[in-house]
Amino acid sequence: MKIMRKISLLVLSVSICLVSVGQASRHGIVLDEATGQVLVGATIVSVGSGATVVSDERGKFVIEKLADTILVSAVGYIAKQFVPGTREHVVILLSPLERELDAVVVSGTMRPVKKSESPISVEVYTPQFLKKNPSPSLFESLSNVNGVRPQLNCSVCNTGDIHINGLEGPYTMVTIDGMPIVSSLASVYGLFGIPTQLIDRIEIVKGPASGLYGSEAIGGLINIITKSPEKSPLFTANFMTTSWLEHNFDAGAKLRIGKKANLLAGINYFNYQHAFDKNNDQFTDVTLQHRISIFNKLSFTRRNNRVATLAGRYFYEDRWGGDMRWSKQFRGTDSIYGESIYTNRWELIGNYQLPVNEKMFFSFSATGHHQDSYYGTLPYLAKQKIAFGQFNWDKPVGAHHNLLFGSVLRYNYYDDNSTATLDTLSGKNTPDKHAIPGMYVQDEWKVNSKHHLLLGLRYDHHPVHKSIFTPRVAWKWSLREREVIRLNAGTGFRVVSLFTEEHAALTGARAVEIKESLRPERSYNVNVNYTRHFRWGGTSINTDASIWYSHFMNQIIPDYDTDPNKIIYKNLRGFSSSTGLTLNLEVNSGNRFKSLAGVTLQDVKKVERNDHGKSIRQALMLTEKWSGTWALTYVFPAIGLTVDYTGNIYGPMRLPLLSDTDPRPGFSPVWSIQNIQFTKLLGKKVEIFGGIKNLLNWTPARHSPFLIARSNDPFDKRLDYNGDGKVDLDANGRVPVTSENPYGLTFDPAYVYAPNQGLRIFAGMRFSLKQ
Repeated sequence: MKIMRKISLLVLSVSICLVSVGQASRHGIVLDEATGQVLVGATIVSVGSGATVVSDERGKFVIEKLADTILVSAVGYIAKQFVPGTREHVVILLSPLERELDAVVVSGTMRPVKKSESPISVEVYTPQFLKKNPSPSLFESLSNVNGVRPQLNCSVCNTGDIHINGLEGPYTMVTIDGMPIVSSLASVYGLFGIPTQLIDRIEIVKGPASGLYGSEAIGGLINIITKSPEKSPLFTANFMTTSWLEHNFDAGAKLRIGKKANLLAGINYFNYQHAFDKNNDQFTDVTLQHRISIFNKLSFTRRNNRVATLAGRYFYEDRWGGDMRWSKQFRGTDSIYGESIYTNRWELIGNYQLPVNEKMFFSFSATGHHQDSYYGTLPYLAKQKIAFGQFNWDKPVGAHHNLLFGSVLRYNYYDDNSTATLDTLSGKNTPDKHAIPGMYVQDEWKVNSKHHLLLGLRYDHHPVHKSIFTPRVAWKWSLREREVIRLNAGTGFRVVSLFTEEHAALTGARAVEIKESLRPERSYNVNVNYTRHFRWGGTSINTDASIWYSHFMNQIIPDYDTDPNKIIYKNLRGFSSSTGLTLNLEVNSGNRFKSLAGVTLQDVKKVERNDHGKSIRQALMLTEKWSGTWALTYVFPAIGLTVDYTGNIYGPMRLPLLSDTDPRPGFSPVWSIQNIQFTKLLGKKVEIFGGIKNLLNWTPARHSPFLIARSNDPFDKRLDYNGDGKVDLDANGRVPVTSENPYGLTFDPAYVYAPNQGLRIFAGMRFSLKQ
């Protein structure tokens, strides 16, 4: 009996141990459901205990402290919850996630639709893309988007805009959550200070969107969509610093307010106060900046999941550039040259779904912008207030039609101390106040399973230019699964706001001359887009190619050539056009390597009739013939390390010279900015990153004897021989060539086409608390 009792106890002990071992761990393999190939670097998490492992090079894993449920995820695949039961070995199949193809977009049609089903070509860029080259502003981040180029317009204050398909910044509308709040006066610095921690995605439409969004979308649309408070992490933070002593901090937090509201709050702070002069022209290479942006977004819980959101942002910035000896005591004086800009701005955005059975929405925005600036001795004091309201009715009709009805009203108040608001008859300052009502209708017709047609028409009533119609048409042809051709065509119009859009009118020594009453610009555009998705084994390939033609009438192009001492603004007597081809190629191989590369070829020109009726063709200023971008990523899952190599390259572009004797090159060289980053995961909440920006240490100063003309005499005092406060000219109206001024130049900071910031090291940390 004693022996049997001992045997029984031994068997029971072994059984308990075996059960304990079985409960404590499981082993398994993770496979691609579509191809059966092993997935390297998949993350397996034990729900409850939080234990985490990563699948090895054979896709296998062993996890301890196994709970009843495990969560399995991998980059490019749909995450899956799995209940292993009593099995010791488990096989987990993950389905590929075509995120770019299946992402829901709203910018093309103003209604949520899968990107693959949209009749309008929409490019989507996620926060993961922005992380590949971390930057303190979206302005710099967009430099890695094919066909999109951030353009600096001033070497001193670093104002800039966004070029799409060779068209200047004022032709591109920038919206936040679909609301046109980054425009006109705000377009100069509007892409600075938006907290990247709060961005859900960026949608880009290349080509005219005036038929749906109005005049400022004549060349394209950049829609920044913020995160939903319900789906946001509990807390996120991001800090980055560089060897140039630039410091950037982003933070976001989610709060529950009562039972029916969620709040997403964010802050962005950027500080750069260390002046560099590496090209030895006695002027700052990069504008010094100090800015803060605070963002809040409320989301309310309503019956039937109806939408109700309210968001607000406050932005303050103090920036200056100029003579290295400048300080605020010289602001507005003619002792030491500096350009100093104070910006105060507030924004309010709302979206409310009406409590009716139909899909009816009312969206609104309001902004206030105050700019207090001095460009040397020239003050520019401007205030702008914009109120915008939009009503949408999304109405399905039968099984094949989806109608969209909308009405809009935009009110604009603008006042400054320039001639833009001067009444020429009374001589009094008269702020510009006007309201532009409009309406639009759109029909999406699913002809059959392969053909999808969109027809749209918008009507706006401008107080000066009266009735304006902008039609558009789009056709989508699904050749086969994941292979689509899209054809888009439409018209556009734009009313120019000169001093808020053309920074060159404020800085430098050139006089501004407006030769006539400026008429609104008009355009028509045709765009053909082809997309195809391939999959071979564990490699996924997406191709996206487009060709376009845009034709502009009445275009207002600053004329730097006729008189080197002036910037002449007038409607073009002739036409201008933009013709081009763009190709994007995305590759995802083995869940380790991912690349996105693109190339753009374009011909942007103006054809103008001279006084003798002869047509003269000329390439537009600051427009490259070709460009390329790339973002290459490789993941080492076993050690939690990611390497990103990003960059861009640009072909020559015509540059603004002051005279025939100006020694600076008339065309830029081929130039490239390249970056590398290493990111290391430290657990589930923290990652550190670091790398090098501008690996080639390239700056425009390499290929020019100087960038800023006569930086040693920024007030042109040495050219005022008569003492009347003006530059003295010779009999031909030119600046005379002298021993002191051997090239016959005046002060001019407009010769700029690329960042003037060389190699710099950066490092930072990201923290994320999901719940």
